[in-house]
Formats: sequence, structure tokens, C-alpha cells
Amino acid sequence: MGSAAAYHLAKRGQRVLGLERFGSPHDQGSHHGGSRIIRQAYFEDPAYVPLLLRAYELWEEIEKESGTNILNITGGLMMGSENSLTVKGSIDSAKAWNLSYDILDAKEIHRKFPIFTPPEGTIALYEEKAGFVRPENSVLAHLLQAEKHGADLRFFEPVIRWEAHPSGEGVTVVTADGEYEAGRLVVSPGAWAPNVLEDLGVNLLIERQVMMWFAPTDGIEPFRVGNMPIYIWEAEDGVQFYGFPSFGLGGEGAKIAFFRMGQPCTADTIDRNVYDSEIDKMREYIGSRIPQLNGKLLQARTCLYSNTPDEHFLISLHPRHKQVAIGAGFSGHGFKFASVVGEILADLATEGTSRLPIELFSPNRFGKVQL
Repeated sequence: MGSAAAYHLAKRGQRVLGLERFGSPHDQGSHHGGSRIIRQAYFEDPAYVPLLLRAYELWEEIEKESGTNILNITGGLMMGSENSLTVKGSIDSAKAWNLSYDILDAKEIHRKFPIFTPPEGTIALYEEKAGFVRPENSVLAHLLQAEKHGADLRFFEPVIRWEAHPSGEGVTVVTADGEYEAGRLVVSPGAWAPNVLEDLGVNLLIERQVMMWFAPTDGIEPFRVGNMPIYIWEAEDGVQFYGFPSFGLGGEGAKIAFFRMGQPCTADTIDRNVYDSEIDKMREYIGSRIPQLNGKLLQARTCLYSNTPDEHFLISLHPRHKQVAIGAGFSGHGFKFASVVGEILADLATEGTSRLPIELFSPNRFGKVQL
């Protein structure tokens, strides 16, 4: 989100200083692992759809400007029982915004995509426009274009604190290397939000998640882009897992992960080890549902969710400091929005408002912040 905000601000002719505690892209937060699902029939809430429609446009724009592959359309399956959140919520969003979709029963899912063997009673919303974005490519493309438009980007310079001037104009930012003054501030701290945005009074839960790559037992071809879609599958017990087609070398395998089956941690104390019990848990779910994927584990990596209490985002001007725009609490489903969140943060920083509907993302929904 920060890289996209820097890009949009610099492109508008603003004087931009970007500060990052690591290099970029890096693997310490929430934007690594090669792929993130993007979809329009959004089961979390229909209110996200206008942002998604704009996000698609902006992904295409940054691809064209940078010459970098970021957005990949593969089609997508939202699978579960008829009354599951994954299926019913997706249908509700699609109907609310007149999005194109098909409904497949278990036999149709298997016939169309033979690698999936769903149990009877499983249905799927199939969305042709779903796919994945490549997060590392996105971050790098936005940063390179931000620099081309004049942004001053500084890495390995962690922010220690920031202060908004009492007058309502200007901020001071203190880092490990110095102190800076600016008229406006955009804060997009990822999993470091509990400290950096402590005065918001929002209880942000940082959660450790694991991404896994398995070698398909019958070879990678059925799992390649063009042969399979992205998918989110809600099992009978309510557990959601999701996966991607392979878009690289066969030896990299196919990626799969649980959605919201992590452990609380902090950005600085996360356990980066992955344990046999975690791998075994995944095998329980794919063994009968995607049997060809239940081969050798090739790699597993951790990442971080930054969850708000209701799992909706925080995108707003700071309730106490109108010269500060915040983007945080993306709750494990934010990266697909990075392109449009960058635009919204730039709008908030320069104009104090956004033409897109972001009322759902105000921190005031958790109670008014003490002024």
C-alpha cells in the first residue's frame, strides 16, 4: 500500500519521501510468496466491489507504465456448501453489482477442473475475471515508477515515531537515521501498526500464517496457469483454504494455504519455522479434495496478517490528525486492493477525501477516538 501511495503522490507532482524499515520487496511482512488472489464477487462484503473494479483498472495501468507482469486472469472458483460464506457471500456481491458468474455443482466442478474432487453437496461460484496479482512485482513496479516521478525512497531506515503538529498542519517523523518535516503523512505500517498507530485505539491482532508449495503427484501440467483457476474452498467444518495455479518452473510446485488458521504473534516475534503438524493439517484437507496435490512438500514460508476486530480495513484520515492518512488492518485480504488503496491514500493526503466509498473503513466504527 505504501509503494502504491508513493507512486500516486509522486505522479501527481508531490514532493515525496518514502521510508521503509527493510529493503523492498522483502519477506518480513505480508507481500511475499509470489501470488495473491484477486476477485470481484467479494464474499466479505459487497461494499468492496467498487474498489475492486477500480483496482483492476489501476493494475492494468501500472503494468503498462512499468512493463511488468502483475495481474494474471485465470478464472476463480469459490467453493463450499450452498449456505457457506464463501459461496453465498460471493453470490450476494455478484448479484448486488451485476457481475457475471456461473454456478457449478460438484460433478461440473470435477468435469471442468479434474484435479478437484469435491464431495456431493459442494457447489462453486465460478468467476471468469478472477486470478492473481504478483506482490513482489507490484511493490517493485510502484517504487520504480515513484522514483521516476521524483520520489526520494529510503530503505533500511525504520521509523521510531511520528508526531502531528498541534496546529493541524505538518508532521515530524523521527527515524533511526534522522528527523524529517512534512506537510502531510501517509502511514501504512503493515504488521507494525499496533505500535505505529497505537493512539487509534483499535485492537489490531497480528497473526502468523503459513504458505505451502507441494509437488503434484502426476506432474505440474494440470496445475499450470491455463489449466486451473485460483480457488477458495470452504470445507464442511467451515475451514477455508485457497490455492493458485503454477506460473513458474515445475519444480516450484503449486501453492496452497489456509485462510485464518494462524497464531497470534507480533511482527518482531513471529516464529518463522514451519512444523510437521502444520503440513499434516493441510494434507488432511487436500488428501480427498485435491489428491494430486498431496505430493512432496517443496517449501513453506510464513507471512503476517494484521487483523481488525471485524476483519475490514482501516483506510481514513486519522481521526485526531487530518494531515495524516492511514492504511492498515488489511486483515489477510488486502493485497488485491493495493493499487486502489494507494490512489485513495494519495487522495486523502492531498484532498482530504476520496471519491470511492470508504465509509466502512473508518476507525470510528470501533468507537470515537478521544480528541
